[in-house]
Amino acid sequence: MTPKLDNVMMKPKGQAFKDKSKPADVRLSNIQAAKAVSDAIRTSLGPRGMDKMIQASNGEVSITNDGATILKQMNVIHPAAKMLVELSRAQDVEAGDGTTSVVVIAGALLEASEKLLQKGIHPTAISDSFQRCALKAIEILNEMSTPIELSDRETLIKSASTALNSKVVSQQSSLLAPIAVDAVLKVTEPGKEKAVDLKNIKVIQSLGGTVEDTELIDGLVFTSRSAGTNAPKRIEKAKIGLIQFCISAPKTDMDHTVIVSDYAAMDRVLKEERAYILNIVKQIKKAGCNVLLVQKSILRDAVSDLAQHFLDKIKCMVVKDVERDDIEFVCKTLNCRPIASLDHFVAENLVNADLVEEFSTGANKFVKITGIQNPGRTVSIICRGSNKLVLEEAARSLHDALCVVRCLVKQRAQIVGGGAPEIEMALQLASYAVEGVDAYCFRAFADALEVIPCTLAENAGLNPISTVTELRNRHAQGEKSAGINVRKGAITDIFAENVVQPALVSTSAISLATETVRSILKIDDIVNTVS
Repeated sequence: MTPKLDNVMMKPKGQAFKDKSKPADVRLSNIQAAKAVSDAIRTSLGPRGMDKMIQASNGEVSITNDGATILKQMNVIHPAAKMLVELSRAQDVEAGDGTTSVVVIAGALLEASEKLLQKGIHPTAISDSFQRCALKAIEILNEMSTPIELSDRETLIKSASTALNSKVVSQQSSLLAPIAVDAVLKVTEPGKEKAVDLKNIKVIQSLGGTVEDTELIDGLVFTSRSAGTNAPKRIEKAKIGLIQFCISAPKTDMDHTVIVSDYAAMDRVLKEERAYILNIVKQIKKAGCNVLLVQKSILRDAVSDLAQHFLDKIKCMVVKDVERDDIEFVCKTLNCRPIASLDHFVAENLVNADLVEEFSTGANKFVKITGIQNPGRTVSIICRGSNKLVLEEAARSLHDALCVVRCLVKQRAQIVGGGAPEIEMALQLASYAVEGVDAYCFRAFADALEVIPCTLAENAGLNPISTVTELRNRHAQGEKSAGINVRKGAITDIFAENVVQPALVSTSAISLATETVRSILKIDDIVNTVS
Protein backbone atom coordinates (compact mmCIF):
# COMPACT_ATOMS: atom_id res chain seq x y z
CA MET A 1 0.00 0.00 0.00
CA THR A 2 1.41 3.38 -1.02
CA PRO A 3 1.79 5.98 1.73
CA LYS A 4 -0.35 9.14 1.66
CA LEU A 5 1.47 12.17 0.27
CA ASP A 6 -1.04 14.77 1.45
CA ASN A 7 1.48 17.06 3.08
CA VAL A 8 4.12 16.71 0.35
CA MET A 9 2.16 17.04 -2.89
CA MET A 10 -0.63 19.45 -1.97
CA LYS A 11 -0.17 23.23 -2.00
CA PRO A 12 -1.36 25.13 1.09
CA LYS A 13 -4.80 26.60 0.48
CA GLY A 14 -5.03 30.25 -0.64
CA GLN A 15 -1.28 30.65 -1.36
CA ALA A 16 -0.41 31.44 -5.00
CA PHE A 17 2.69 30.02 -6.62
CA LYS A 18 5.38 32.70 -6.89
CA ASP A 19 8.23 32.48 -9.36
CA LYS A 20 11.18 34.03 -7.54
CA SER A 21 13.48 33.86 -10.55
CA LYS A 22 11.32 36.05 -12.86
CA PRO A 23 12.06 39.47 -11.26
CA ALA A 24 15.78 38.65 -11.28
CA ASP A 25 15.63 37.64 -14.97
CA VAL A 26 13.71 40.81 -15.93
CA ARG A 27 16.16 42.97 -14.00
CA LEU A 28 19.13 41.26 -15.64
CA SER A 29 17.55 41.60 -19.10
CA ASN A 30 16.97 45.36 -18.53
CA ILE A 31 20.52 45.90 -17.31
CA GLN A 32 22.02 43.99 -20.26
CA ALA A 33 19.95 45.97 -22.81
CA ALA A 34 20.85 49.34 -21.27
CA LYS A 35 24.54 48.34 -21.05
CA ALA A 36 24.51 47.46 -24.76
CA VAL A 37 23.43 51.04 -25.60
CA SER A 38 26.12 52.45 -23.30
CA ASP A 39 28.83 50.25 -24.88
CA ALA A 40 27.73 51.30 -28.38
CA ILE A 41 28.64 54.95 -27.83
CA ARG A 42 31.45 54.51 -25.31
CA THR A 43 34.12 54.65 -28.06
CA SER A 44 33.01 58.16 -29.07
CA LEU A 45 33.89 59.72 -25.69
CA GLY A 46 36.60 62.36 -25.42
CA PRO A 47 38.88 64.29 -27.80
CA ARG A 48 40.25 61.08 -29.32
CA GLY A 49 36.83 59.42 -29.56
CA MET A 50 35.68 57.70 -32.73
CA ASP A 51 32.90 59.02 -34.99
CA LYS A 52 29.81 57.06 -35.95
CA MET A 53 28.37 56.90 -39.46
CA ILE A 54 24.59 56.93 -39.22
CA GLN A 55 22.62 55.65 -42.19
CA ALA A 56 18.94 56.59 -42.19
CA SER A 57 16.23 54.40 -43.71
CA ASN A 58 15.91 56.86 -46.61
CA GLY A 59 19.60 56.36 -47.46
CA GLU A 60 20.86 59.66 -45.99
CA VAL A 61 24.21 59.44 -44.19
CA SER A 62 25.49 61.61 -41.36
CA ILE A 63 28.80 61.43 -39.45
CA THR A 64 28.93 62.52 -35.80
CA ASN A 65 30.34 61.71 -32.36
CA ASP A 66 27.68 63.64 -30.46
CA GLY A 67 26.04 61.17 -28.06
CA ALA A 68 22.56 62.72 -28.21
CA THR A 69 22.53 62.71 -32.03
CA ILE A 70 23.71 59.07 -32.26
CA LEU A 71 21.12 57.84 -29.76
CA LYS A 72 18.32 59.95 -31.26
CA GLN A 73 18.79 58.25 -34.62
CA MET A 74 19.57 54.77 -33.29
CA ASN A 75 16.80 52.20 -33.72
CA VAL A 76 16.26 51.07 -30.11
CA ILE A 77 13.51 48.51 -29.37
CA HIS A 78 14.04 47.36 -25.76
CA PRO A 79 12.12 49.60 -23.29
CA ALA A 80 15.02 49.77 -20.78
CA ALA A 81 17.46 50.74 -23.55
CA LYS A 82 15.01 53.51 -24.55
CA MET A 83 15.41 54.91 -21.02
CA LEU A 84 19.09 55.57 -21.79
CA VAL A 85 18.12 57.37 -25.01
CA GLU A 86 15.75 59.55 -22.93
CA LEU A 87 18.56 60.08 -20.40
CA SER A 88 20.84 61.46 -23.13
CA ARG A 89 18.02 63.73 -24.33
CA ALA A 90 17.44 64.99 -20.78
CA GLN A 91 21.14 65.85 -20.41
CA ASP A 92 21.00 67.66 -23.78
CA VAL A 93 18.08 69.79 -22.55
CA GLU A 94 19.57 70.44 -19.10
CA ALA A 95 23.22 71.10 -19.98
CA GLY A 96 23.63 70.63 -23.76
CA ASP A 97 27.01 68.90 -23.33
CA GLY A 98 28.10 65.62 -21.68
CA THR A 99 25.49 63.57 -23.55
CA THR A 100 27.96 60.72 -24.14
CA SER A 101 29.42 60.86 -20.60
CA VAL A 102 26.02 60.57 -18.92
CA VAL A 103 25.17 57.34 -20.82
CA VAL A 104 28.64 55.86 -20.18
CA ILE A 105 28.31 56.61 -16.43
CA ALA A 106 24.81 55.06 -16.38
CA GLY A 107 26.18 51.92 -18.11
CA ALA A 108 28.99 51.61 -15.55
CA LEU A 109 26.55 52.06 -12.63
CA LEU A 110 24.31 49.34 -14.07
CA GLU A 111 27.29 47.01 -14.33
CA ALA A 112 28.15 47.77 -10.70
CA SER A 113 24.56 47.14 -9.57
CA GLU A 114 24.54 43.81 -11.44
CA LYS A 115 27.51 42.65 -9.32
CA LEU A 116 25.81 43.90 -6.15
CA LEU A 117 22.62 41.99 -7.04
CA GLN A 118 24.69 38.82 -7.48
CA LYS A 119 25.98 39.34 -3.91
CA GLY A 120 22.35 39.10 -2.77
CA ILE A 121 21.83 42.80 -1.94
CA HIS A 122 18.23 43.91 -2.42
CA PRO A 123 17.56 46.31 -5.36
CA THR A 124 15.87 48.87 -3.05
CA ALA A 125 18.94 48.92 -0.78
CA ILE A 126 21.21 49.50 -3.81
CA SER A 127 18.87 52.22 -5.13
CA ASP A 128 18.81 54.14 -1.81
CA SER A 129 22.59 53.86 -1.38
CA PHE A 130 23.16 55.12 -4.93
CA GLN A 131 21.02 58.18 -4.20
CA ARG A 132 23.14 59.00 -1.15
CA CYS A 133 26.28 58.45 -3.27
CA ALA A 134 25.03 60.86 -5.95
CA LEU A 135 24.29 63.61 -3.40
CA LYS A 136 27.75 63.17 -1.88
CA ALA A 137 29.37 63.16 -5.36
CA ILE A 138 27.64 66.46 -6.28
CA GLU A 139 28.88 67.91 -2.96
CA ILE A 140 32.46 66.89 -3.87
CA LEU A 141 32.07 68.45 -7.35
CA ASN A 142 30.84 71.74 -5.89
CA GLU A 143 33.85 71.82 -3.54
CA MET A 144 36.19 71.23 -6.51
CA SER A 145 34.63 73.92 -8.71
CA THR A 146 36.03 77.43 -9.08
CA PRO A 147 33.69 80.45 -9.43
CA ILE A 148 33.91 82.60 -12.57
CA GLU A 149 32.63 86.01 -13.70
CA LEU A 150 30.75 86.70 -16.94
CA SER A 151 33.10 89.61 -17.61
CA ASP A 152 36.00 87.11 -17.79
CA ARG A 153 35.66 86.39 -21.53
CA GLU A 154 38.89 84.35 -21.73
CA THR A 155 37.66 81.79 -19.20
CA LEU A 156 34.36 81.39 -21.03
CA ILE A 157 36.23 80.83 -24.32
CA LYS A 158 38.41 78.12 -22.68
CA SER A 159 35.30 76.18 -21.60
CA ALA A 160 33.69 76.50 -25.04
CA SER A 161 36.98 75.31 -26.65
CA THR A 162 37.02 72.19 -24.42
CA ALA A 163 33.51 71.29 -25.65
CA LEU A 164 34.63 71.71 -29.28
CA ASN A 165 37.90 69.75 -28.89
CA SER A 166 36.10 66.39 -29.01
CA LYS A 167 34.29 67.27 -32.26
CA VAL A 168 35.14 66.89 -35.95
CA VAL A 169 35.67 70.68 -36.13
CA SER A 170 38.21 70.73 -33.26
CA GLN A 171 40.82 72.51 -35.45
CA GLN A 172 38.47 75.50 -35.73
CA SER A 173 37.73 75.73 -31.98
CA SER A 174 39.79 78.96 -31.73
CA LEU A 175 37.32 80.60 -34.14
CA LEU A 176 34.01 78.96 -33.09
CA ALA A 177 34.50 79.33 -29.30
CA PRO A 178 34.63 83.19 -29.29
CA ILE A 179 31.60 83.26 -31.64
CA ALA A 180 29.64 81.04 -29.18
CA VAL A 181 30.66 83.21 -26.19
CA ASP A 182 29.79 86.51 -27.90
CA ALA A 183 26.45 85.13 -29.14
CA VAL A 184 25.30 83.93 -25.70
CA LEU A 185 26.45 87.10 -23.91
CA LYS A 186 24.58 89.20 -26.51
CA VAL A 187 21.24 87.42 -25.85
CA THR A 188 21.68 87.36 -22.03
CA GLU A 189 19.47 89.91 -20.29
CA PRO A 190 20.98 91.40 -17.11
CA GLY A 191 19.10 90.04 -14.11
CA LYS A 192 17.61 87.15 -16.11
CA GLU A 193 20.71 84.96 -16.51
CA LYS A 194 18.81 81.82 -15.50
CA ALA A 195 16.45 82.17 -18.47
CA VAL A 196 18.89 82.35 -21.40
CA ASP A 197 16.96 81.15 -24.47
CA LEU A 198 19.09 79.71 -27.28
CA LYS A 199 16.14 80.26 -29.65
CA ASN A 200 17.27 83.90 -29.72
CA ILE A 201 20.43 82.69 -31.52
CA LYS A 202 19.62 81.76 -35.10
CA VAL A 203 22.16 79.40 -36.69
CA ILE A 204 21.90 79.46 -40.51
CA GLN A 205 23.63 76.67 -42.43
CA SER A 206 25.17 77.74 -45.73
CA LEU A 207 26.85 75.19 -48.00
CA GLY A 208 30.12 76.34 -49.56
CA GLY A 209 33.37 77.73 -48.17
CA THR A 210 34.96 76.23 -45.05
CA VAL A 211 34.12 76.17 -41.34
CA GLU A 212 36.59 79.07 -40.93
CA ASP A 213 34.19 81.30 -42.90
CA THR A 214 31.57 81.00 -40.14
CA GLU A 215 30.59 84.49 -38.96
CA LEU A 216 28.51 86.17 -36.27
CA ILE A 217 26.10 88.85 -37.51
CA ASP A 218 24.72 91.41 -35.10
CA GLY A 219 21.44 91.87 -36.91
CA LEU A 220 19.01 89.90 -39.03
CA VAL A 221 19.68 87.49 -41.91
CA PHE A 222 17.10 86.11 -44.34
CA THR A 223 17.99 82.90 -46.15
CA SER A 224 16.19 83.99 -49.34
CA ARG A 225 17.34 86.55 -51.89
CA SER A 226 15.41 89.77 -52.50
CA ALA A 227 12.57 89.53 -55.02
CA GLY A 228 12.50 91.47 -58.29
CA THR A 229 15.11 91.98 -60.99
CA ASN A 230 15.27 95.78 -61.09
CA ALA A 231 14.87 96.33 -57.35
CA PRO A 232 17.79 97.87 -55.40
CA LYS A 233 20.17 95.34 -53.78
CA ARG A 234 21.57 97.74 -51.17
CA ILE A 235 19.66 100.36 -49.20
CA GLU A 236 21.14 102.70 -46.63
CA LYS A 237 18.94 104.39 -44.00
CA ALA A 238 16.28 101.75 -44.56
CA LYS A 239 12.70 101.99 -43.36
CA ILE A 240 11.47 98.43 -42.88
CA GLY A 241 7.87 97.22 -42.84
CA LEU A 242 6.89 93.66 -41.82
CA ILE A 243 3.48 92.82 -43.34
CA GLN A 244 1.12 89.88 -42.98
CA PHE A 245 -1.16 90.73 -45.91
CA CYS A 246 -0.64 89.92 -49.60
CA ILE A 247 0.06 92.38 -52.42
CA SER A 248 -1.83 90.47 -55.08
CA ALA A 249 -5.38 90.19 -56.36
CA PRO A 250 -7.80 88.87 -53.71
CA LYS A 251 -9.27 85.39 -53.98
CA THR A 252 -12.55 84.00 -52.67
CA ASP A 253 -12.59 81.38 -49.93
CA MET A 254 -14.20 78.75 -52.14
CA ASP A 255 -13.36 77.38 -55.59
CA HIS A 256 -14.93 79.49 -58.31
CA THR A 257 -14.96 79.93 -62.08
CA VAL A 258 -15.42 83.25 -63.87
CA ILE A 259 -16.57 83.02 -67.48
CA VAL A 260 -15.56 86.13 -69.44
CA SER A 261 -17.62 86.55 -72.62
CA ASP A 262 -15.89 89.54 -74.24
CA TYR A 263 -12.62 91.48 -74.21
CA ALA A 264 -14.20 94.50 -72.49
CA ALA A 265 -15.10 92.37 -69.45
CA MET A 266 -11.58 90.89 -69.35
CA ASP A 267 -10.12 94.38 -69.56
CA ARG A 268 -12.36 95.49 -66.65
CA VAL A 269 -11.11 92.57 -64.48
CA LEU A 270 -7.46 93.43 -65.19
CA LYS A 271 -8.13 97.13 -64.59
CA GLU A 272 -9.70 96.42 -61.18
CA GLU A 273 -6.77 94.19 -60.24
CA ARG A 274 -4.30 96.87 -61.29
CA ALA A 275 -6.15 99.57 -59.33
CA TYR A 276 -6.29 97.34 -56.22
CA ILE A 277 -2.52 96.66 -56.26
CA LEU A 278 -1.67 100.27 -57.14
CA ASN A 279 -3.60 101.46 -54.10
CA ILE A 280 -1.52 99.20 -51.81
CA VAL A 281 1.78 100.29 -53.42
CA LYS A 282 0.82 104.00 -53.10
CA GLN A 283 0.17 103.48 -49.37
CA ILE A 284 3.61 101.78 -49.01
CA LYS A 285 5.29 104.74 -50.76
CA LYS A 286 3.31 107.29 -48.71
CA ALA A 287 4.56 105.69 -45.45
CA GLY A 288 8.15 106.05 -46.74
CA CYS A 289 8.90 102.31 -46.67
CA ASN A 290 11.84 101.15 -48.81
CA VAL A 291 12.29 97.57 -47.47
CA LEU A 292 9.30 95.27 -47.32
CA LEU A 293 9.27 91.90 -45.47
CA VAL A 294 6.27 89.79 -46.52
CA GLN A 295 5.03 86.77 -44.57
CA LYS A 296 4.54 83.57 -46.57
CA SER A 297 0.94 83.02 -47.65
CA ILE A 298 -0.75 79.63 -48.09
CA LEU A 299 -3.72 80.74 -50.21
CA ARG A 300 -2.08 82.91 -52.88
CA ASP A 301 1.12 84.60 -54.00
CA ALA A 302 2.37 86.99 -51.32
CA VAL A 303 3.54 89.41 -54.06
CA SER A 304 2.21 89.14 -57.63
CA ASP A 305 4.32 89.95 -60.71
CA LEU A 306 2.40 93.17 -61.26
CA ALA A 307 2.90 94.26 -57.64
CA GLN A 308 6.61 93.43 -57.92
CA HIS A 309 6.82 95.65 -61.03
CA PHE A 310 5.26 98.60 -59.16
CA LEU A 311 7.49 98.04 -56.09
CA ASP A 312 10.59 98.01 -58.33
CA LYS A 313 9.51 101.39 -59.71
CA ILE A 314 9.29 102.98 -56.25
CA LYS A 315 12.77 101.51 -55.47
CA CYS A 316 11.51 99.23 -52.68
CA MET A 317 13.43 96.04 -51.78
CA VAL A 318 11.14 93.07 -51.14
CA VAL A 319 11.94 89.94 -49.10
CA LYS A 320 8.98 87.64 -49.58
CA ASP A 321 7.98 84.26 -48.16
CA VAL A 322 9.21 84.92 -44.62
CA GLU A 323 8.27 81.69 -42.78
CA ARG A 324 5.54 81.91 -40.13
CA ASP A 325 7.88 80.29 -37.56
CA ASP A 326 10.46 83.06 -38.14
CA ILE A 327 8.01 85.95 -37.61
CA GLU A 328 8.48 85.89 -33.80
CA PHE A 329 12.29 86.01 -34.16
CA VAL A 330 12.07 88.85 -36.74
CA CYS A 331 9.74 90.86 -34.47
CA LYS A 332 12.05 90.30 -31.48
CA THR A 333 15.12 91.40 -33.47
CA LEU A 334 13.56 94.49 -35.05
CA ASN A 335 11.55 95.30 -31.91
CA CYS A 336 8.38 95.73 -33.92
CA ARG A 337 4.93 94.22 -34.50
CA PRO A 338 3.78 92.78 -37.81
CA ILE A 339 1.34 94.92 -39.81
CA ALA A 340 -1.79 92.88 -40.49
CA SER A 341 -3.78 95.28 -42.68
CA LEU A 342 -3.21 98.19 -45.07
CA ASP A 343 -4.94 100.65 -42.69
CA HIS A 344 -2.15 100.19 -40.15
CA PHE A 345 0.64 100.65 -42.71
CA VAL A 346 1.84 104.05 -41.46
CA ALA A 347 5.29 105.54 -40.83
CA GLU A 348 5.03 104.98 -37.02
CA ASN A 349 4.88 101.18 -37.51
CA LEU A 350 8.09 101.05 -39.59
CA VAL A 351 11.56 100.22 -38.24
CA ASN A 352 14.74 102.15 -39.08
CA ALA A 353 18.04 100.42 -39.89
CA ASP A 354 21.42 101.70 -41.17
CA LEU A 355 21.87 99.15 -43.94
CA VAL A 356 19.95 96.43 -45.76
CA GLU A 357 21.89 94.57 -48.45
CA GLU A 358 21.93 91.36 -50.44
CA PHE A 359 25.17 89.39 -50.16
CA SER A 360 26.48 86.06 -51.45
CA THR A 361 27.93 83.21 -49.39
CA GLY A 362 28.97 80.24 -51.48
CA ALA A 363 26.19 79.44 -53.93
CA ASN A 364 23.51 81.16 -51.82
CA LYS A 365 22.31 84.75 -51.67
CA PHE A 366 21.08 86.18 -48.38
CA VAL A 367 19.61 89.50 -47.26
CA LYS A 368 21.28 91.09 -44.22
CA ILE A 369 19.90 93.88 -42.00
CA THR A 370 22.45 95.63 -39.77
CA GLY A 371 22.45 98.77 -37.63
CA ILE A 372 18.87 98.30 -36.40
CA GLN A 373 17.76 101.41 -34.51
CA ASN A 374 16.30 99.72 -31.42
CA PRO A 375 17.47 96.06 -31.64
CA GLY A 376 16.23 93.21 -29.48
CA ARG A 377 18.51 90.70 -27.75
CA THR A 378 18.97 88.32 -30.68
CA VAL A 379 21.87 87.37 -32.92
CA SER A 380 22.44 85.36 -36.12
CA ILE A 381 25.31 83.01 -36.98
CA ILE A 382 26.04 81.93 -40.56
CA CYS A 383 27.65 78.49 -40.29
CA ARG A 384 29.67 77.39 -43.32
CA GLY A 385 30.97 74.02 -44.50
CA SER A 386 32.48 72.50 -47.65
CA ASN A 387 29.98 69.61 -47.73
CA LYS A 388 26.71 68.65 -46.09
CA LEU A 389 28.24 66.24 -43.54
CA VAL A 390 30.82 68.78 -42.30
CA LEU A 391 28.23 71.57 -42.26
CA GLU A 392 25.75 69.61 -40.15
CA GLU A 393 28.44 68.50 -37.70
CA ALA A 394 29.75 72.10 -37.45
CA ALA A 395 26.21 73.30 -36.60
CA ARG A 396 25.83 70.54 -33.96
CA SER A 397 29.25 71.37 -32.45
CA LEU A 398 28.39 75.06 -32.36
CA HIS A 399 25.14 74.20 -30.54
CA ASP A 400 27.15 72.27 -27.91
CA ALA A 401 29.52 75.24 -27.45
CA LEU A 402 26.53 77.61 -27.06
CA CYS A 403 25.04 75.25 -24.45
CA VAL A 404 28.32 75.17 -22.50
CA VAL A 405 28.44 78.98 -22.34
CA ARG A 406 24.75 79.01 -21.32
CA CYS A 407 25.60 76.59 -18.47
CA LEU A 408 28.30 78.96 -17.22
CA VAL A 409 25.86 81.88 -17.39
CA LYS A 410 23.28 79.84 -15.39
CA GLN A 411 25.71 78.48 -12.79
CA ARG A 412 28.94 80.48 -12.68
CA ALA A 413 31.31 77.70 -11.69
CA GLN A 414 33.72 75.54 -13.66
CA ILE A 415 35.72 72.39 -12.99
CA VAL A 416 38.64 70.73 -14.72
CA GLY A 417 38.09 67.95 -17.27
CA GLY A 418 40.32 65.05 -18.36
CA GLY A 419 38.80 62.55 -15.89
CA ALA A 420 40.05 64.54 -12.87
CA PRO A 421 36.65 65.14 -11.17
CA GLU A 422 35.61 61.49 -11.59
CA ILE A 423 38.80 60.15 -9.96
CA GLU A 424 38.50 62.70 -7.13
CA MET A 425 34.87 61.64 -6.52
CA ALA A 426 35.86 57.96 -6.66
CA LEU A 427 38.62 58.43 -4.05
CA GLN A 428 36.49 60.48 -1.65
CA LEU A 429 33.40 58.25 -2.00
CA ALA A 430 35.49 55.14 -1.30
CA SER A 431 36.60 56.70 2.01
CA TYR A 432 32.93 57.08 3.05
CA ALA A 433 32.36 53.32 2.60
CA VAL A 434 32.54 52.33 6.27
CA GLU A 435 30.28 49.40 7.16
CA GLY A 436 27.23 47.36 6.18
CA VAL A 437 25.49 47.23 2.80
CA ASP A 438 26.27 50.93 2.23
CA ALA A 439 29.98 50.15 2.22
CA TYR A 440 29.57 47.75 -0.72
CA CYS A 441 27.34 50.19 -2.64
CA PHE A 442 29.55 53.23 -2.06
CA ARG A 443 32.64 51.30 -3.18
CA ALA A 444 30.80 50.02 -6.29
CA PHE A 445 29.60 53.56 -7.16
CA ALA A 446 33.15 54.91 -6.73
CA ASP A 447 34.63 52.19 -8.96
CA ALA A 448 31.95 52.83 -11.62
CA LEU A 449 32.95 56.51 -11.88
CA GLU A 450 36.43 55.43 -12.98
CA VAL A 451 34.89 54.42 -16.33
CA ILE A 452 35.31 58.00 -17.63
CA PRO A 453 39.12 58.31 -17.18
CA CYS A 454 39.48 54.66 -18.23
CA THR A 455 37.56 55.27 -21.49
CA LEU A 456 39.42 58.54 -22.18
CA ALA A 457 42.75 56.69 -21.88
CA GLU A 458 41.50 53.76 -23.97
CA ASN A 459 40.22 56.01 -26.78
CA ALA A 460 43.50 57.93 -26.81
CA GLY A 461 45.47 54.69 -27.32
CA LEU A 462 47.01 54.70 -23.81
CA ASN A 463 47.14 51.76 -21.39
CA PRO A 464 43.93 52.28 -19.36
CA ILE A 465 45.04 50.32 -16.26
CA SER A 466 48.44 52.00 -15.78
CA THR A 467 47.04 55.46 -16.69
CA VAL A 468 44.13 55.28 -14.21
CA THR A 469 46.40 53.81 -11.50
CA GLU A 470 48.86 56.70 -11.89
CA LEU A 471 45.98 59.21 -11.95
CA ARG A 472 44.55 57.72 -8.74
CA ASN A 473 47.97 57.90 -7.13
CA ARG A 474 48.43 61.58 -8.08
CA HIS A 475 45.00 62.47 -6.66
CA ALA A 476 45.74 60.52 -3.45
CA GLN A 477 48.80 62.79 -3.04
CA GLY A 478 46.51 65.85 -3.21
CA GLU A 479 46.86 66.88 -6.89
CA LYS A 480 43.17 67.60 -7.46
CA SER A 481 43.63 69.03 -10.97
CA ALA A 482 45.72 66.14 -12.33
CA GLY A 483 44.02 64.63 -15.37
CA ILE A 484 44.64 62.68 -18.58
CA ASN A 485 46.26 64.84 -21.24
CA VAL A 486 45.37 62.98 -24.43
CA ARG A 487 47.54 65.24 -26.60
CA LYS A 488 50.73 64.47 -24.67
CA GLY A 489 49.61 60.96 -23.68
CA ALA A 490 50.45 61.56 -20.03
CA ILE A 491 49.04 62.69 -16.67
CA THR A 492 49.47 66.46 -16.33
CA ASP A 493 47.94 69.42 -14.49
CA ILE A 494 44.85 69.68 -16.67
CA PHE A 495 43.92 73.15 -15.35
CA ALA A 496 47.17 74.56 -16.74
CA GLU A 497 46.25 72.98 -20.12
CA ASN A 498 42.95 74.99 -20.10
CA VAL A 499 40.79 71.83 -20.23
CA VAL A 500 37.82 73.14 -18.24
CA GLN A 501 34.06 72.55 -18.33
CA PRO A 502 30.98 73.94 -16.54
CA ALA A 503 30.25 72.38 -13.15
CA LEU A 504 26.59 72.10 -14.22
CA VAL A 505 27.49 69.56 -16.95
CA SER A 506 29.08 67.14 -14.44
CA THR A 507 26.55 67.60 -11.61
CA SER A 508 23.66 67.15 -14.05
CA ALA A 509 25.30 64.01 -15.55
CA ILE A 510 25.75 62.38 -12.11
CA SER A 511 22.22 63.14 -10.87
CA LEU A 512 20.47 62.16 -14.14
CA ALA A 513 22.49 58.92 -14.58
CA THR A 514 21.78 57.88 -10.98
CA GLU A 515 18.04 58.61 -11.36
CA THR A 516 17.87 56.43 -14.49
CA VAL A 517 19.80 53.55 -12.88
CA ARG A 518 17.52 53.68 -9.83
CA SER A 519 14.46 53.52 -12.11
CA ILE A 520 15.82 50.46 -13.95
CA LEU A 521 16.69 48.70 -10.66
CA LYS A 522 13.15 49.20 -9.33
CA ILE A 523 11.59 47.36 -12.33
CA ASP A 524 10.88 43.69 -11.60
CA ASP A 525 8.40 42.84 -14.38
CA ILE A 526 7.42 43.92 -17.88
CA VAL A 527 3.67 43.89 -18.50
CA ASN A 528 2.16 44.12 -21.97
CA THR A 529 -1.04 46.13 -22.19
CA VAL A 530 -4.08 45.51 -24.35
CA SER A 531 -4.05 48.10 -27.13
